[in-house]
Amino acid sequence: MSTVARPTPQQSPATPHILDNAAWGALTGPHAHLAERVGRAARYPLDVSPFTALADPADPRAWDDLAALVGPGTVTPVTGAKSAPQGWETVQHGQGVQLVDTALRAEPAPEAVRLGPDDVPEILDLIALTEPGPFLPRTVELGTYLGIRHRGRLIALAGERLRPAGWTEISAVCTAPDHRGKGLATRLVRAIAAGIRERGDTPFLHASATNTGAIRLYESIGFTLRRRSDFLLVRTPGAQQEQTA
Repeated sequence: MSTVARPTPQQSPATPHILDNAAWGALTGPHAHLAERVGRAARYPLDVSPFTALADPADPRAWDDLAALVGPGTVTPVTGAKSAPQGWETVQHGQGVQLVDTALRAEPAPEAVRLGPDDVPEILDLIALTEPGPFLPRTVELGTYLGIRHRGRLIALAGERLRPAGWTEISAVCTAPDHRGKGLATRLVRAIAAGIRERGDTPFLHASATNTGAIRLYESIGFTLRRRSDFLLVRTPGAQQEQTA
């Protein structure tokens, strides 16, 4: 069992923190083998994760590279940007929070089982039932996923998603409605965190800014709010717009 206060690793004030652009840090770091990239833009394969990333959301050249990467007239998510350039359509604008492990008690969950490709149909059923966020047929390739079963049925899940150097995001935390209130999700979060710490990384996670219940829960078990962030769902300029630009 590991229960320690964990100071957030510090970087030079002149250097942006890697978690300020976690998707880019992952796609150009530990997840580079999964990255599809054009210059200053990168994304995961479409059956792995919907995440795309820009080296610098303030750089118009990065947006041009993203348009070239995903194609004209394509809807794609972008993190870390408050607005899209002229010619791009903003389909949705949301806000989230990022929390980091500062005092989490991490420990294995003996009842948890490691999930893999053969479990994906069950995982997708649980995700559809609970809606913790996007999960695709190859999302399990991003890291470790653990589940708890009851009478053979998958009833709770948590795993790893973004992995910038030195950090690993805990994601897909969910419990079937008829098994909530038993602390299953918390046990899985602690177990995933234990594995993350064993390899020397620090756990972190994201939540919608409106999901106050989840935020309170994460703070109560040892996560600390680090920053608020913006989320955009945008449509790239269409072919006709590109020709007339």
